[in-house]
Amino acid sequence: MGRVTVPTPRRPILPGNQLFESLPGAADPAAVAEVAHRTAELLVRGARTSEDAEVVARVVKLADDYGLDELADLWSDSPADSLPGTLWRLYLLRSWVHSSAEDVSREYATGREYAEVHAVVAGVADPPGPTEVKDMVDAVLRGVATGDFATTLDRAAAFARIVATGRAHLADDGHDQVRSASKLVELADQLQTAARTERAGQLW
Repeated sequence: MGRVTVPTPRRPILPGNQLFESLPGAADPAAVAEVAHRTAELLVRGARTSEDAEVVARVVKLADDYGLDELADLWSDSPADSLPGTLWRLYLLRSWVHSSAEDVSREYATGREYAEVHAVVAGVADPPGPTEVKDMVDAVLRGVATGDFATTLDRAAAFARIVATGRAHLADDGHDQVRSASKLVELADQLQTAARTERAGQLW
């Protein structure tokens, strides 16, 4: 079985090249963190003013025109316990699943035999083939804008934990796959912590 690893987060790009010029403050590199927090908050919490609505529209257009990669780069250097950092980890999970769907589905199918409770939370269709796991992770991300964000994070954490369990059981090259499984567990822990923080009203 070929190795499947969680992608290494890239360093964030600085807004520029016309991509973020319409976002307030984005022209100043010192304001990157502030813009990352603002875009994350607007996408998760929704617009409260007409100005917010305009920014949300620009962000959505940016994602449509250039792909989610450019937007995610803005969040990639944010702490794990922050809202943009949490969105980055959801994006990382989605990118990895889409690039390695067959391996992920095999690991998920194995892992859920040992983590039945997490499987119920994750909610992947049975049998969990490549299409099913991609559909699940996409549904989780749609929950960012349309559902309960804490539940979205719980589902993503459960999914990552199941795949990590399956990867550990299927490991055929010893240390490397066990280590990558432990990284997935770390990601699951971060998402689960973010879910608790969100329920406490303290995820920003």
